[in-house]
Amino acid sequence: MIIPISLGKDSYDIILERGALKKAGEYIGAKGKVLVVTDSGVPSEYAQTVAFQFKESYIFTFPQGEENKSFETYMSICEALLNHSFTRKDAVIAVGGGVTGDMAGFAAATYMRGIDFYNIPTTLLSQVDSSIGGKTAIDFKGVKNIIGAFYQPKKVIIDPDVLSTLTDRHIKNGLAESIKMALTFDKELFGLVSAKDCMSSIDEIIMRSLLIKKRVVEEDEKESGLRKSLNFGHTVGHGIEASLEGELYHGECVALGMLPMCGEKIRNEVERTLADAGLAVKYDFDRDRVKEIISHDKKSGGDKITVVKCDEIGSFYFEELTVDEIMNLL
Repeated sequence: MIIPISLGKDSYDIILERGALKKAGEYIGAKGKVLVVTDSGVPSEYAQTVAFQFKESYIFTFPQGEENKSFETYMSICEALLNHSFTRKDAVIAVGGGVTGDMAGFAAATYMRGIDFYNIPTTLLSQVDSSIGGKTAIDFKGVKNIIGAFYQPKKVIIDPDVLSTLTDRHIKNGLAESIKMALTFDKELFGLVSAKDCMSSIDEIIMRSLLIKKRVVEEDEKESGLRKSLNFGHTVGHGIEASLEGELYHGECVALGMLPMCGEKIRNEVERTLADAGLAVKYDFDRDRVKEIISHDKKSGGDKITVVKCDEIGSFYFEELTVDEIMNLL
């Protein structure tokens, strides 16, 4: 299946197809050198499968973990590009999850003021969300994604077959992002992700999640309006994630961050769905640290922060709240 993302000169296709990893060279068609960027948590055969499909390729592997989404790793990727004499005729290919995509994308966006970037997401979370839309970034001084750029990929290749090597926890981590999109946009998708055997519908879950992201990104590429809806659960979630320093995964933190932003009418149903998906609905964290991180939230404007709230499944609205008001909800 091909899902086109229409963004004028920055338009690209998403290829959603089982077995697509083995056809990456055909779909990408790059004629110059490629640097395949991956991390140590991704099965090495995935990067090798992609690299072997190109005439001149190199693999750069960095240590797994959000703590490595840093200036140091970014500089190491740029150093690899420089050492192998990459030019604007060459390309960077991310093979991995959200951290890998963000790191590789930011390096591609800034090396020589921008070289071609392709994304092959290998986690459910990155397949349904982070690989689409052109957000690239690194963390800095404990603040998530604070330094980055909007830089659209030339193509995104999604192969659901690679999900077979993920742990149950990583699957649940990705489902949290699909639940987020379902709550704000698609009641039918919410029914799919809340089903006991949702993995039997995983291809459709991925597709429906991508169609939501496509609609949002095409209407609001640079997050000036509608795209802010995708931050549902993220204001609080990012605060919890940073305060716990890797104890919970991104999707697990987003799940916790969604609950305070749900209206009373649906909160119990959302809590049951998250719990049935194996996601925590209660957790101990440092409230003072979370408050400090929320205060630096990049979605803030003046004394207030724009948050996304949901009172009915399949719809959302924006509300401006002070940090203290957010903490009271939490």
